[in-house]
Amino acid sequence: MQVDFGEKELTVKLVYYGPALSGKTSNLRAIHWLGTSSACGELMTLETRNDRTLFFDMLPITVSSESGLKVRLKLFTVPGQVMHNATRRLVLQGADGVAFIADSQRSEAEANQESFRNLKQNLKEIGINPGNIPIVIQFNKRDLEDIRSDEDLEDIVKQTQQQIYKAVATRGYGVMQTLHGLIRETWNKLEEQHGIEKKFGIDPTRFIHEIEAQLKHDPTRQER
Repeated sequence: MQVDFGEKELTVKLVYYGPALSGKTSNLRAIHWLGTSSACGELMTLETRNDRTLFFDMLPITVSSESGLKVRLKLFTVPGQVMHNATRRLVLQGADGVAFIADSQRSEAEANQESFRNLKQNLKEIGINPGNIPIVIQFNKRDLEDIRSDEDLEDIVKQTQQQIYKAVATRGYGVMQTLHGLIRETWNKLEEQHGIEKKFGIDPTRFIHEIEAQLKHDPTRQER
């Protein structure tokens, strides 16, 4: 979290992490075209060799507070390929919350596990305790064959104690629910750590409702 008192703006960074081809890019692209044009900034791509990192700003959302503070959300993906691990760590720097995008196909279970271990290791290496940062898990590609069953996912919830969402990111299904869940968990953690409501007069419940109102899931909307 960063606060610019001159501009009266608070910036929250959210990172989409996961193995190669799990759907991180598809999630950000879906959020970008499902979100309102007034809320989403330009979608930008940083090309790396054989992979890419996407990022864009959610434009400042004004919330009612005596301080007049605005909140900006910044969303990033990390490159999925192992060769770009240094870039992953760089993107994770300053993250306030993480969405881990897993591939639902049974054949990708090992890749999911390895990437999740890598996430925790990279967080430790940049000085972030994995237990102190909100992490939500999305199982993407629920429209494919030979995927992990709902019962399997329930078992994972019991093991990890983390919220799990199901999605078909290429069609826009589940991406907003995942984002909303990540925002809620991240904001609650920031409130716990920094006392945002007391410092800036921002009511957490009201703020989250305003975010969700501007980023409603609408699978019928056409890509911009």
